[in-house]
Amino acid sequence: MQQLNNRWSTDVIAGLIGYLTTVYIVVVNSSILAEAGIDREQAMIATILASFFGCLIVGLWAKVPLIIIPGMGVNALFSFSIVQQYGFTFQEGLGVVVVASIIFLITAVTPLGEMFKKAIPDSLKHGITIGLGLFLVLIGLENGSLIQSGDYSIISLGDFSSPEVIVSLLTLLIGILLFVKNVPANFLLTMISGTILAYAFGVLDNEGTTITIDSWSNLFVLPTFTHAFEITFWVAVLPLAIVLIFESMGLIYGQLNMLNRSDSFHQTNRSSAVAAVMSGFFGTSPTIPAAESAAVIAAKGKTGIASIVAGVLFLSTIFLIPYISMIPANAISPILIIVGVLMMQNIRYIKVDDLTEAFPTFLIMFMIPFTYSIADGMAFGFIAYPIIQIVTRQKEKISWTLVIISCLFLIEFIIKGIM
Repeated sequence: MQQLNNRWSTDVIAGLIGYLTTVYIVVVNSSILAEAGIDREQAMIATILASFFGCLIVGLWAKVPLIIIPGMGVNALFSFSIVQQYGFTFQEGLGVVVVASIIFLITAVTPLGEMFKKAIPDSLKHGITIGLGLFLVLIGLENGSLIQSGDYSIISLGDFSSPEVIVSLLTLLIGILLFVKNVPANFLLTMISGTILAYAFGVLDNEGTTITIDSWSNLFVLPTFTHAFEITFWVAVLPLAIVLIFESMGLIYGQLNMLNRSDSFHQTNRSSAVAAVMSGFFGTSPTIPAAESAAVIAAKGKTGIASIVAGVLFLSTIFLIPYISMIPANAISPILIIVGVLMMQNIRYIKVDDLTEAFPTFLIMFMIPFTYSIADGMAFGFIAYPIIQIVTRQKEKISWTLVIISCLFLIEFIIKGIM
């Protein structure tokens, strides 16, 4: 009995740590979703509900101590590519989320997942992660006013004498120091520090948001599928489905290996896929297993109790919305920059001595931020890869699945050229 009580208490504490480590997503994700035209308060509600459901299902079904939250990078793909680039409304973008997540679910419950995993070269997968990281850094720098449109160049430095830039720089410095020192809940502390600095420099909006029961019915946004029979819709679905499938797979494999629970992969992957599908109905970009789940595992979390505790704590965050809605962009942008840099660590896996692999990877990682489009950046690399392998007579590296995906991206470019 004593051992059982110790197990419960350890998992409860691990769940609390997981929540404190990832609760920043409520603010950061809502800030990115706001770029797609949704009210920040609506986005906060959606993020909270999706995180609650994701943690609950992975805890009850897979019984593993992982945290499920809207994915960084995936949310940027949703807001800047799916909604802004293709001209969809927020609701139509959520329709893309649901369909892409259903494809993810199909691969999770059938052998298609393993087929996709083998079909896409690792170099392209790493290129997507690095490109997403560079894109998040660019967004963070822009939102923090550290860069701006230049008079004689595309980008120039922001006004370093403005209080907004000073707050962003100081918050970034604090965030980096907290992270490298491995301080628990470092992102949460970074946002709090940035908010205090914004208040001290007079750039904080002191008006919070009051959410009354009467207005709750207006806070939910449901997906629509008005463009489902148009090729543009499916061109938007493709990159999101690819990112979801491979990012979730990679995170789950790594985290379950830390737990010595590789046998739980299929239940965990399916739980993650179901949570992603429901994200679209909650009104947010898809959820994925959080990289910060490592903090839960490090805190000796072993069972799904830790995930359930984190999920319940996420749900309670609804009552904090009037306060967290006051957090300014200057306190959020440094987190985007730090997360982006972390995603760029995959650059160490690129085989720079083999240009047939490296060049398509470089195209993806550079074209994502340079075109301000994750989908277009991916397209460059996916089209270049099979062409390079055919020219260099390395056809054995190409699968028919990859050829089909590459052709779909090529068709997208052709349609854009015609239109």
